[in-house]
Amino acid sequence: MEPTAGPYDYYEYDEAENSTMCDYSEWMPSYSVIPVLYMLIFILGLSGNGVVIFTVWRAQGKRRAADVYIGNLALADLTFVVTLPLWAVYTAMGYHWPFGVALCKISSYVVLLNMYASVFCLTCMSFDRYLAIVHSLPSTQLRMQACLAAIWLLSSVLAAPKLLFRTTKYDANTNRTTCSMDFSLVTTRKDQENLWITGLSISSSALGFLIPFLAMMVCYVFIGCTVTRHFNTLRKEDQRKRRLLKIITTLVVVFAACWMPFHLVKTADALFYLEFFPSTCSFLRFLLVAHPYATCLAYFNSCLNPFLYAFLDLRFRSQCLCLLNLKKSRQLPDLPMHAGDEVNSAE
Repeated sequence: MEPTAGPYDYYEYDEAENSTMCDYSEWMPSYSVIPVLYMLIFILGLSGNGVVIFTVWRAQGKRRAADVYIGNLALADLTFVVTLPLWAVYTAMGYHWPFGVALCKISSYVVLLNMYASVFCLTCMSFDRYLAIVHSLPSTQLRMQACLAAIWLLSSVLAAPKLLFRTTKYDANTNRTTCSMDFSLVTTRKDQENLWITGLSISSSALGFLIPFLAMMVCYVFIGCTVTRHFNTLRKEDQRKRRLLKIITTLVVVFAACWMPFHLVKTADALFYLEFFPSTCSFLRFLLVAHPYATCLAYFNSCLNPFLYAFLDLRFRSQCLCLLNLKKSRQLPDLPMHAGDEVNSAE
């Protein structure tokens, strides 16, 4: 059986052990489908996040707190998507890595760094909105800078296992070099290696999805309750209320939809190593087939972020159009207040 696709995996399947027992012929279409999806995400993510970064950088003096978080989110996504051509080639060549050990480590590290930095940025944005709307506390430059420093420092540390354990492995039988995890630095025993695989996999899902997602849900529940109470007394604000609640709902739903399948599949595989699931051909085949597509769905979030955090924002969208010379800048002050402005007006 072929190793799983994508730089997020902490595991691989043993071909000699499983190929004689199970038929995995339906895996073959992924060799052509996955690279196409990777390149599509690369093109959309590069252009979309590039525009967002350019807009945030040019809009000096007009930036809101949310704009700074949006810029850092776009930077994390942009750094990630530039590695996707490497993984597209890797998959198209039947999981043969021709780029050397350094790029194997660095590109894997950047992918995990993006995962943590993105979700931490979203969580800080949610908490900032919670403070502004629920407690009417203004965003301060010091607090924002401290949050951003913590985001990148914590993300760098949590992604460090990729630099330590990722390496290239050459298989003489298949004449193929893979980019995968190697735990020989810490153990040579199979049972302990399985514990490392399980521990890293489950911890990354907990820290990179479950805990931040729950934190965002709590923030948005309080925000929703506060907004509903506030705008129920002001009929003229009903349109803004609906817009704000729609954006909040979209952020949470899209984030969960993109990342939850990947983390569920990865956690199921980690628990398989602890023998929580039966070692059947059907279950292994499901993990093998589902993992690369769940990974692509998670990657696709990097394409959606520019639209969710920029182009749904009327003020930010107008800034993008102005900077791209598609709209006159004198039209900016006439824009109606949108959800992001409402947050700041509470400050």
